[in-house]
Amino acid sequence: MERIASTPRPDWQSVVEARGLKWHTGQTPYWSEDAYYQFTTAQIETLERATNELHERCIEAVQHVIDEERYAELKIPEHAIPLITASWKEEPPSVYGRFDLAYDGASPPKMLEYNADTPTSLLEVAVIQWDWLQALHPGADQFNSVHERLVDYWKSVQGDLPTSGPLGPLVHFASVDDLEDGMTAAYLAETAAQAGLQVKLLAMADIGWDPQSRELCDLQDTRLDTLFKLYPWEWLMHEPFGDHLRVAKTVIIEPAWKMVLSNKGILPILWEMFPGHGNLLPSYFDEPHGMFEYAKKPLLSREGANVTVHTMKEHVESTGEYGAEGYVFQELAPIPEFDGKRPIIGSWIIGQEAAGIGIREADGWVTGNTSRFVPHLFR
Repeated sequence: MERIASTPRPDWQSVVEARGLKWHTGQTPYWSEDAYYQFTTAQIETLERATNELHERCIEAVQHVIDEERYAELKIPEHAIPLITASWKEEPPSVYGRFDLAYDGASPPKMLEYNADTPTSLLEVAVIQWDWLQALHPGADQFNSVHERLVDYWKSVQGDLPTSGPLGPLVHFASVDDLEDGMTAAYLAETAAQAGLQVKLLAMADIGWDPQSRELCDLQDTRLDTLFKLYPWEWLMHEPFGDHLRVAKTVIIEPAWKMVLSNKGILPILWEMFPGHGNLLPSYFDEPHGMFEYAKKPLLSREGANVTVHTMKEHVESTGEYGAEGYVFQELAPIPEFDGKRPIIGSWIIGQEAAGIGIREADGWVTGNTSRFVPHLFR
């Protein structure tokens, strides 16, 4: 595993914008072509195996949480529990998720967390870095079948989706009024359309409730048979809108059981269930349990908000609005440092299988919403 300096394409801004990445630059470039990470085939196979293994263990952990009713430890509200258990039993489609892994190319990859509900950087992984590879390194390969897997997965579930019109299943794709979320939802809708599904985009704020039919609907009063929502379940559960989800017949993607996996409380539960597992880090609720170096993470947080990293030499705290529900303590991950940057591997599950990786690198221990996305290849 190497970090290799690279010369950006002279027209990279217009190239990535044409493919939908409109948020490529903030105060500093978010999409970065100044360097790339190079892996060996064996290292890619290691990441793929670890991702599939972790996903299987996480599925076992969800079953355990449901069987043992450990919702209170995760601060999951009681009115969400019927949604979780129903979706687990009914098995609606689960399209994707992203593991964040620490990996140095030699030691086993270590799970930092599972972004199982509303993971970001999908367009960058599936499209933008693939275009970069074809333009600059056409003889190399990339661990990236995300786009093809998405289309294939939509095809595989098409017959299971409800149909109320003559043209087959219609899937509404909803997000907040945000450029990144809107483009990500539009990209996912495109993959569904390529699979032969009818698709329609709408804002989360434009989802309505028909009190007579007791169904969710859009602004044209079209019933929402299937809703893909790029919006966290824990937010929905604390809004009046969430009350309607218990009675509506809408199939919701991602399913409600993803509330268990998108909660950092799954980390100590995994460690309890599989102590010493090579791809897990020691993790505990509420206190560090004698660990001298650790990361303190809110049960519910995003983009590195309110994370504390404590080492023998440093104490770093990120800001944010999370933490009221409580924290978990995870042994400090062996995140390698390359040229002053610390990369996190985002390893994607599509359907139920590993499908590719993307890399975000930060200047310190905490990967935040401005951390750079850097492409990769392997030979």
